Amino acid sequence: MRAVIQRVSRASVTVDGKVVGQIGRGLLVLLGVATSDDESAAEYLAEKTVGLRIFEDAEGKMNLACADIRGAVLVVSQFTLYGDVRKGKRPSFDRAAHPEEAKRLYEHFVLRIRASGLQCETGTFQAMMDVELVNDGPVTILLDSDKQF
Repeated sequence: MRAVIQRVSRASVTVDGKVVGQIGRGLLVLLGVATSDDESAAEYLAEKTVGLRIFEDAEGKMNLACADIRGAVLVVSQFTLYGDVRKGKRPSFDRAAHPEEAKRLYEHFVLRIRASGLQCETGTFQAMMDVELVNDGPVTILLDSDKQF
């Protein structure tokens, strides 16, 4: 499972002209699910996301997590995080999980974020979405469950 996490001042997701998820200050998480992923990958990334200390404290150091600043999380599914362009220029998505399994693990990730007590908004799984954000910093972190060992 892969996540691109961006510290944001605000972020929103629109589907067919309607806002389906939006947050103020917090984290935008673009989440991709691989064929090899399971619940433990979702739990690992959710725990890392919740504990990620990328917000500045009073001394200006990245020392605070999302809960510390009373922030929120917006999670958007993005299978293209598993696009492989090592051969040619057109991405192959062979490593991306099939939609049914990807949705199940995506929802498991969201449930784990919510279980932490954070407000968690989402996009619409498998929809064409317009994602709008103001990256604060900019700060962008890459997480990959394959790199946990």
